[in-house]
Amino acid sequence: MIRNIYIYILLISGTFISLDNCLAQTMNEDVQKCAQTAGKDVTYLKDFIVALEAAPPNQKPPLYRSSLALRKGVVYRFSICNGDNSEGEAVLRLYDQANLLLSTFYPETGKEYKSISFACQKSAAYTVVISFKEGKKGDAIGILSYVNK
Repeated sequence: MIRNIYIYILLISGTFISLDNCLAQTMNEDVQKCAQTAGKDVTYLKDFIVALEAAPPNQKPPLYRSSLALRKGVVYRFSICNGDNSEGEAVLRLYDQANLLLSTFYPETGKEYKSISFACQKSAAYTVVISFKEGKKGDAIGILSYVNK
């Protein structure tokens, strides 16, 4: 009886491990595809995997934030890719303290970019913010790359 219980537990835990591996492989493939959109002149540094719920009525949209230490004199490239089931369009913004330095979407002009380069002028802490237009629900992958000279 106890032997059967152990076998049952092993079978169930093996199923969960297999599901985790499948999900991890799919996520890794999505990250690789998004990293390729940055171009061939870059070296991958970091990814930002984001899943946000829709904003409740009359409330600010949810945001994903991540802090980075960037070095002066280095050119970085930020890329953003929407998930397959995303309802909203992802927007990536880079801030130095409270100042917006760059964005993948500029509402004033309507211009949208999948990748943007940033020539760092000051070694400091920066903040990457990812959100979805109109506060819609969505998932996205952001990529930080080093631009090769």
